[in-house]
Amino acid sequence: MRWFAVVNESLRSAYQTVTLNKMRTFLSLLGVTIGIFCIVSVFTVLDSLESNIRASLDTFGSDIVIIDKWPWSPEEGTEYAWWEYMNRPVVTMDEYRQIRERLPEIRSICFISAIMSTIQFMNNSADNIQVWGTSEEFSDIRSFTLQSGRFFTPLEIGLGKSLCLIGYSIADELFNGLNPIGRTIRVNGRKAEVIGVFGKEGSSSIGGGSLDEVVLLPVRFLGTMTDLKDESSNPQIWIKAGTVMTVSDLKINLRRVMRSLRRLGPSDKDNFALNQTSLISAGLDQIFRMVGLAGWVIGIFAVLVGGFGIANIMFVSVKERTNIIGIQKALGAKNQYIVLEVLYESVLLSIIGGIAGLLFIYLGTFIAKAKDFEVFLSIDNIVFGLFISTV
Repeated sequence: MRWFAVVNESLRSAYQTVTLNKMRTFLSLLGVTIGIFCIVSVFTVLDSLESNIRASLDTFGSDIVIIDKWPWSPEEGTEYAWWEYMNRPVVTMDEYRQIRERLPEIRSICFISAIMSTIQFMNNSADNIQVWGTSEEFSDIRSFTLQSGRFFTPLEIGLGKSLCLIGYSIADELFNGLNPIGRTIRVNGRKAEVIGVFGKEGSSSIGGGSLDEVVLLPVRFLGTMTDLKDESSNPQIWIKAGTVMTVSDLKINLRRVMRSLRRLGPSDKDNFALNQTSLISAGLDQIFRMVGLAGWVIGIFAVLVGGFGIANIMFVSVKERTNIIGIQKALGAKNQYIVLEVLYESVLLSIIGGIAGLLFIYLGTFIAKAKDFEVFLSIDNIVFGLFISTV
């Protein structure tokens, strides 16, 4: 009971000191608030960025292999030999058909090509829009939802019909609340009827990851606007492994077929790349480890600044109360009571400052969401911020 009385009296005295010295309290809170805001906001943004990027990668799935001219990362232990990759040929529709015939056990395969173009509807236009041309089975490989309308039929894709699906942002920008379904837009100067609108996905943290600003066409229709054998059309072949085939087996079979199609000798290097989302994930792990370390350095310095601010103000507080402390000791106050009073005052200021810093971060998440960047303040970061501020 004696210890409880000492602690209770120390807390009351600390609370009175904090409330009576408003300017000093404000300056203390400011230092801690900035420190906690810096360290927790860094980790909150990093966690949210990593989550958004991985969510973008998940739309493809981990069992997708993409045949491309350019590899997404160099082979382990080597540098990125761009001077060799730039002389490689691009993938072609003929190679897509040959792979489909030679590997019937694969689950899905589609040919993708893309250009940048201006999209027009009456007097409205949207510039620098990604226009994708796709073959069949795109919907089996790339997950998405439709806000309205429907997807292409195999016959429409095979015949290269002048039809299109548009992203959520494009529909909002061009049609201003009108129903786009059945209306005609101009894609690279060619007329195309809108048959579907993709559901909103939000901005993607990796280039080309979101369908919000994409116009999707049958690949033969896109072929009337650009040369599908030219590098400017960014041709790729997307393949999903079957239920009886692992991704490793798929890559072995794809490499064998592609080397055969391109007539490469046993000693010739591959002139194509087999890319996989796991390559990006592995690279992301290393990148976020380095960025996380940098975040710790920034956060520690920020917290140290706040801590020194608290220490200096507590020093001033003790100097101002020298006479009062002397009277307390003359009346029988123990050293532990004096120490607890000052300690509780500093901890109280730090916790309030930490809560204020977390509150500012929480308000910042709403601003980020308004910009279509999903930011969330996790329980782990909240506890971490309060723990650091208390310590």
